Amino acid sequence: SSQNLSEEFAEAARQLKEEAPRIQFGKIDVTHQPDLRREFNIKAFPTVKFFVNGSREDPIDCKGVRKASTFITWVKRRTGPSVVLINSTDQAEAITKDDDLAVIGFFRELQSGSEEVFCETARDVPEMPFGMTASEEVCANYGIQRNSLLVFKKGKPVHEEVLEDGRQNKLGLTRLIKTFTLDLVTEYNIETSVKIFDVPVENHILLFTPTSSETFSEIYENYKAAAAEFRGKILFVLVDTDEARNGRIFEYFRVRDIDVPAVRILNLTSDAKYKMPADEVTVENLQGFCQSYLDGKAKQHLSSEEIPEDWDKMPVKVLVGKNFNSIIF
Repeated sequence: SSQNLSEEFAEAARQLKEEAPRIQFGKIDVTHQPDLRREFNIKAFPTVKFFVNGSREDPIDCKGVRKASTFITWVKRRTGPSVVLINSTDQAEAITKDDDLAVIGFFRELQSGSEEVFCETARDVPEMPFGMTASEEVCANYGIQRNSLLVFKKGKPVHEEVLEDGRQNKLGLTRLIKTFTLDLVTEYNIETSVKIFDVPVENHILLFTPTSSETFSEIYENYKAAAAEFRGKILFVLVDTDEARNGRIFEYFRVRDIDVPAVRILNLTSDAKYKMPADEVTVENLQGFCQSYLDGKAKQHLSSEEIPEDWDKMPVKVLVGKNFNSIIF
């Protein structure tokens, strides 16, 4: 909530007051400051912006940060080095074991284009420590032979991503790394919904199914297998249709009990919805659906009532989604 965020923001300000006095924290109630709201184009609440060197032009948005410790890390990485330089295997192990999640970039040489993108990504992912190394000993210890990053979970590498100059962009890497703050498949509920929307992946796929059904474990394994392939591109969400509190999300997607299991893709930016053409939730069907969506070939799913039998009988015709296009256009 806004109240919780306000308290965490104030705690970050208190902790940084002595450590970094040149970083000033302030808050604005824009209901009483409409000019400032217009100037900085504030549309959602709460919004946190970081102003650099006294300039009002293009402040940096601080998105998805909710805890005092993460605010502090985010600000420090904007005002100083964003990545710790690692010179030994002991140092690398210390970074990966101290936190639940950690990221290390391995480079043949520092001061490359890949390293720059890596450091920029670290600024936007304050939830976990970032280290980088060009040490042959450290690279050999982890079996790394080219520019790569490793994501560690509880001290063990869980993902390797090759870093090539010009191939990676900051947003793509940020999306990929932030997905590790969620499970491979995240079950939708009140607690996880906030986390799901904090990860900057605009494509969400949702599996609607009762978790109590006999076929659930097989369907879920297929869903997880597809999720691993599209990590960072599409966020995989599970919606338990046995859970009464999920009623609003069924209504939004026009999914009924008789339709399940059902698979939909939602684009958060355009609010467009897509329905998986196949009924069976197999790995192949999921892969095909996700790939056709990413290639821009999937057909948008427009929820519609059936066309009434007597729609054409009266001078004023009855239109629904399914006959609107053909009659009007």
